[in-house]
Amino acid sequence: MTTRTLPHVSPDVTPVVSMDMITKTFPVVKALDEVRLDLYPGQVTALVGENGAGKSTTVKILTGIYIPDGGTIRIDGDPISFNRPNDAANAGITAIHQETVLFDELSVAENIYIGHAPRTRFGLIDKAEMHRAAVKLLGEIGAPFSSHTQLRDLGIANKHLVAIARALSVDARVVIMDEPTAALSHKEIEELYELVEALKSQGKAILFISHKFDEIFRIADRYTVFRDGAFVGDGKIADISEAELVTMMVGRSVDQIYPERAHDIGEEVLKVVGYDHPTEFADISFDLKRGEILGFYGLVGAGRSEFMQALFGITKPSKGVCRVNGDIKVIRSPADAVGNGIVYVPEDRGKQGAIIGLPIFQNITLPSLGKTSRKGFLKLAEEFKLAREYSQRLDLRAAALDQDVGNLSGGNQQKVVIAKWLATQPQVIILDEPTKGIDIGSKAAVHEFMAELAAQGLSVIMVSSEIPEVIGMSDRVIVMRDGRIAAELVGHDLTPETLVRHAAGITKSTKGAAA
Repeated sequence: MTTRTLPHVSPDVTPVVSMDMITKTFPVVKALDEVRLDLYPGQVTALVGENGAGKSTTVKILTGIYIPDGGTIRIDGDPISFNRPNDAANAGITAIHQETVLFDELSVAENIYIGHAPRTRFGLIDKAEMHRAAVKLLGEIGAPFSSHTQLRDLGIANKHLVAIARALSVDARVVIMDEPTAALSHKEIEELYELVEALKSQGKAILFISHKFDEIFRIADRYTVFRDGAFVGDGKIADISEAELVTMMVGRSVDQIYPERAHDIGEEVLKVVGYDHPTEFADISFDLKRGEILGFYGLVGAGRSEFMQALFGITKPSKGVCRVNGDIKVIRSPADAVGNGIVYVPEDRGKQGAIIGLPIFQNITLPSLGKTSRKGFLKLAEEFKLAREYSQRLDLRAAALDQDVGNLSGGNQQKVVIAKWLATQPQVIILDEPTKGIDIGSKAAVHEFMAELAAQGLSVIMVSSEIPEVIGMSDRVIVMRDGRIAAELVGHDLTPETLVRHAAGITKSTKGAAA
């Protein structure tokens, strides 16, 4: 396919950073094949592509984690080499990653300034100055917590704000934002947009990576598209449509994201009655039928993930009854849940899903060792056979099954986690934000697979913050607010307006105003 390459902003504007003919090869796979990328002062460039397109490798090269095999990186037109992360940081490049590495036992201020804390004249960390500077940064991004707060006491969204503050604590010329809104509420996303505008006004060049097209078209000035590790095209956002951008990304038109489904729903498989937790949720009751996709929707802090973790035995409810196929089951641990046919694919795949450091095949077969061992000894051939079956079903893109799962893109890591639990042949699968951080082509594949699972009689609980996904995939939707069920919606009642009204606690829409 031939794709037009639109002109750059202006021939007399020098990019802050240019990558030209960059190549990076790993064993068996070429991650980048002579790609190019330009980042301009005071502008947001969206780097767009499917999982496996080379976006993460590009970020790691820009931040000095990887050294390219070929090509040139320029700062203000002058060639430069990054041999380690400090080289990139010293050149004014900082990154806010999708999977943020923070330290739960440290305070917010310590997390922000770890590695570059202000010092006294005696060389000791100047804690007073560190907290003063942290308070200033937190105020600039509207963070609703103290610099003295222990990180472990913050939720995912607020931890992400700490990561943003940490990135901004360095006087950067280039800010890389890798899926920065993935864990943020609508209000926090708007605040992030304001922050981006402020950074642009300061002349900073911003590389913005997102799979959400509404964000790309809202915030980006330019786009660059990669596909399968190669440069496809770039240009001004104002000169391209969503449909054209999708076609550039995937090499084809993606017209139907949500598959047509035959709603052949069977008997009750799961019944939850009166689940309570002292701090997270209260009086959760619902039923789930065979072949049904039951959506759970709510704003950040609604208690959806916390309830799912209790249902899977990660945390313990203070009271409540769970019935599987009519029989009362006591679930005190994940092993109890798996033993009763309930599995959970978590939102935070980096910490709770995939085991970084282990190869793909061991990640997939870990909960199914009874199937791949004989008399206490693992059978490597059986492990590969099982892993191959489920990785093929999910169209996992990897060089080999013995590849470290940590080297996969976020979307492919998600597929490994789903494959791991499907291999146990469950009755109920809980998918917590199943398409978070994955591209539009992979989203379509996950949606198709969810529909196939339901058609085969598997019961699916899907937690999602994306309204189109909730409406497009669910047979019924339970809306949660403040740890309680606010509504159960089905059929004509299931609309974007009703979802938002119930999630936000608006009892009825106001004529002429947004609900």
